[in-house]
Amino acid sequence: MSEIKLQPASTGIKGTLSVPGDKSISHRSIIFSALAEGTSHISNFLTGEDCLRTVQAFREFGVEIKQEGTNVTVQGKGLDALRAPVNPIYFGNSGTTARLMSGVLSALPLFSTAYGDPSLSKRPMDRVVEPLSEMGAEITGREKGKFLPLAFNGQKLRGATIEMKVKSAQVKSALLLAGMLAEGETVIYEKGITRNHTEMLMSQYGISLDKQGNKLTISGNQQPQASNLTVPGDISSAAFFIVAAAITPNSSISIENVGLNPTRDGIITALKKMGAHIEVDQVEKVGHEPVGRVYVKTSELKGCTFEGELIPNLIDEIPILALAATQAEGTTYIKDAKELRVKETDRIEAVVTNLRKLGAEVEPTEDGMIISGKNKLTGGSVDSYGDHRIGMMGAIASLITEGTVLIQDKECINISYPNFFDHLKKVCK
Repeated sequence: MSEIKLQPASTGIKGTLSVPGDKSISHRSIIFSALAEGTSHISNFLTGEDCLRTVQAFREFGVEIKQEGTNVTVQGKGLDALRAPVNPIYFGNSGTTARLMSGVLSALPLFSTAYGDPSLSKRPMDRVVEPLSEMGAEITGREKGKFLPLAFNGQKLRGATIEMKVKSAQVKSALLLAGMLAEGETVIYEKGITRNHTEMLMSQYGISLDKQGNKLTISGNQQPQASNLTVPGDISSAAFFIVAAAITPNSSISIENVGLNPTRDGIITALKKMGAHIEVDQVEKVGHEPVGRVYVKTSELKGCTFEGELIPNLIDEIPILALAATQAEGTTYIKDAKELRVKETDRIEAVVTNLRKLGAEVEPTEDGMIISGKNKLTGGSVDSYGDHRIGMMGAIASLITEGTVLIQDKECINISYPNFFDHLKKVCK
């Protein structure tokens, strides 16, 4: 397990960045391209470890996928050309691969098994196994399918009406994928609005879907058709540098070609509420996704309360939002974020523990945290717990600490941002 020691930024941070491709869209682009008929070309693909797990999963099914840097070509031959994998499929640390692929594997007429690393093996899979079972899926696994490893006795599923019990884009996407391949019509009622990249890509790959409020209706027996797409920059990765510029004195950063999907841009809404100086412009559509430039400079922040419908739109950004809150005047309350407890690690405990190590005043709650500002951060050691977003939070904190910050297990950041430390070094010059 490797470490890196980081020094405070003595003169602020400045520059222009293009962050890696969106992780959520990269996963989904491979899934649709691999199931499609025809050749699909994907550019600005995220080459992080998680997305490569999805690539390898489909290679196990006999799909030819060529990767040259961030350009990926998928030779789709349609559903009938897929063959049962000989070996168990390894999902690594990727919750997105595990949940979305469950929808696909249960609906293909092939037998397959899948497992994950120790962290993924602790994350709940029953949230997707149970609704898929309502469609006739035969999935067995540890503790009645609650945890990986899982075995999929794939077969033709039947459409069903499903009321989701959790706010989860991963569960919704698994059900949409299963519904696309099933017999008949599937109706899904979301518990709350979540990121809609699957719906956007279904349109791009020629899949018909009706969405009315929180009700989604999809007809079965649909075959995706090949498509070419450019993956926007990941707003979740951009969030770290957006916060960095807002909290570091004498700083300004411009982030180009970043995805601004309104179901994902909650971090910008939250930071503006805190008083951050953020400008968003050059918004255009790339495929079906809005993309633009985000400019941010050093700001005087104030404590706020974040809760309710905003939380699903910034759930992955809460660790870095919590760091921003340590530099805000007053108290910040984060509520309705219990989902953080079943991420790559218990992110509530991980954030609280590490920010306290650095000198912040933070209290955990059952579904969030209370952060007192304005704190001087002293420096210290950050345990990433194998969670990329915790590691990056600690690295950004090092910009404003009085002493050095040691990041443990820096490799985990490769999951979503392989060139993170190169970009950090670039803006610190």
